[in-house]
This record gives sequence, C-alpha cells and structure tokens, in this order.
Amino acid sequence: MATVVRNFIVLLLCVSLSGLAWSTAAVAGVIGTDDYLSVQERGERIDRVQASLREERISRQLTALGVDPEQASARVAALPNADLVALDERLEELPAGAGALELVLVVFLVLLILDLTGLTNIFPGIGPGQVR
Repeated sequence: MATVVRNFIVLLLCVSLSGLAWSTAAVAGVIGTDDYLSVQERGERIDRVQASLREERISRQLTALGVDPEQASARVAALPNADLVALDERLEELPAGAGALELVLVVFLVLLILDLTGLTNIFPGIGPGQVR
C-alpha cells in the first residue's frame, strides 16, 4: 500500500513538473507614443460625441426616435475607431443653430444680385433698368 501511494506521488510530481515546460511566459513591452496618443484621442472623441448626445435638442430627437439617450451613449463607447471618427467629424460639421443669420444674409445677397443682373425677378421693382 505504501508503494502505491509513493508511486502515485511520484507520478503526480512528474506530471506537475512537466506542466511547467508548457507554461507561457508573460511578455511586457513598452507601448509606443502613437498607440498612447490614439487611445487618448479615442477618449477625447468619445467625450465629445457623448457631450453632443447630452444636449437637450439631440436628446429630445433621440427620444422621439425611440432611442434611450443613455443606451446611445453606451453604444458610442463601443464603436470601432473608424466609425467613431466619422461620427465625431459629422457632429462637428452639423450646424448647431449658429450661423443661421449669416446663411439668410448670404442667400438674400445672392438673390438680390441675381435680381439686379436680370437673371431672376424675385423682388418686384428691382431689375437692370429700374435701379436709380
């Protein structure tokens, strides 16, 4: 009986020691500056997009479309980098109400110039031969 226990312990010890040869070593490395900056930039983009989602106008629109704003915020954090960059750039391009007066003035001036040159007749009384 003692030899059976002794043989079992020897066998167990052999199996345990052979398992050490199969273990993998932990590898540590230095991350590059580009990797660090891309992680930082991703965090900043997520913060900007989520700040936009917290705006009242956008939050109301999401709710009207049946999307929970908190769920949308969680999905933004899970977006791949390419989609996150595209969404962030798109949100920056969209007008937030600023510049509406300038747009109206530019359209008015273009229409006025077209009317003065005779290409359109939008404003009665203004035309090529009627300005004094």
